[in-house]
Amino acid sequence: MSYDALLILILEGVLALLLLYFHRLLRNPKQIVISAVIIAGAFVLRGFMLTHQTLDYQDFLKVWVTYFRDNGGWKAIAHPIGNYNVPYLYFLALISYTKISDLFLIKLLSILFDVLLAWSVMRLVEQFTSSSIRKLAAFFVTLYLPTVLLNGSYWGQCDSIYAAFAIMALDQALRDRPAASMILFACSFAFKLQAVFILPVILVLIIHRRMKWWHLILFPITYGVLVFPAVYAGLPVNDAIMLYLDQMGTVGQGLNYNSPSVYALIGEVANKDFAGKMGIVAAALSVCIILFMNLRTQYKSERRVLCSALLMVIAVPLFLPHMHERYFFLADILSLAAAFVAPAYFVLPFLLQFASLLGYQAYLRGFYLYPMYYGTLALFAALIISLIWFYSKKKA
Repeated sequence: MSYDALLILILEGVLALLLLYFHRLLRNPKQIVISAVIIAGAFVLRGFMLTHQTLDYQDFLKVWVTYFRDNGGWKAIAHPIGNYNVPYLYFLALISYTKISDLFLIKLLSILFDVLLAWSVMRLVEQFTSSSIRKLAAFFVTLYLPTVLLNGSYWGQCDSIYAAFAIMALDQALRDRPAASMILFACSFAFKLQAVFILPVILVLIIHRRMKWWHLILFPITYGVLVFPAVYAGLPVNDAIMLYLDQMGTVGQGLNYNSPSVYALIGEVANKDFAGKMGIVAAALSVCIILFMNLRTQYKSERRVLCSALLMVIAVPLFLPHMHERYFFLADILSLAAAFVAPAYFVLPFLLQFASLLGYQAYLRGFYLYPMYYGTLALFAALIISLIWFYSKKKA
């Protein structure tokens, strides 16, 4: 690792500590030292992972940064590059100007958002408990969560970016800041299409009177602002707006890509097109059921909003076709938040980590540790437990 990359990594660790300090969770020198040691451990682990290169980096991310570097950096934003939306490409364009290894900078960007993700989880948990220990634990465990560690630092993926924005959005909605929430939901979607798994929770927030219908207008406005620099640089408006639709047209023929979705349980099917359409129907139906549950319940609370979001980010990718191993990342995070909000349901993040890590193992190590349908069964168990929590009469 270069000294420049090491310095950035250290500064990100310092940022994590400062976020806790200025939030007044660290009240004495002993707490500061213990927190610093815990954070340092999380960043040492990340430092060891920085040099690893996956095929995703070699075949895509490295190629895209090189293209920016060879074609004028920011000017190349006007060209159709890769299959990531333009807000992430802005970062790759900026990375192309530096002499620091693009592998390190790509991962360090994700690590920065690991910190913001941990911060957002802590803030979300804070609304349900006054316990400093639980809030600090939520922050630290998020940093150490296996899928969070592996996703950015080892794999070089950027799921922590859209997830951080999504959790911040949910937190702001529960703090009665609907405009900020909608803007953050739009930011999440602008970075990754997988944000659609949680976006139906906006309707839950409207049902719970946490948002008004007119707040929806902020979503396309925010998205437009985020893609405007690319359009101004010369990218056709249609390309900026229709990118996700183009992505959906290139998902491939496989119903499942190392994912613990329902298709891992079904196995090979003769009519993939029909099976895929049935999965889309099942995902849509699951969202409708969750919305109906919220309409019918008389006890509307922050807990049921959180539980509804968790149910959606498990159920939607569980039934949709063409899912990849990383698409339960938001479910991993929200299940962890749920465990700190309601410790009686501590098993949820274990079920989600087991399911997700089966897919990570398959991609990163090249073989299946256990059949993927074991993960599917774990997700169904998590759905049942989440439903029990939804209808529980306890506050947490």
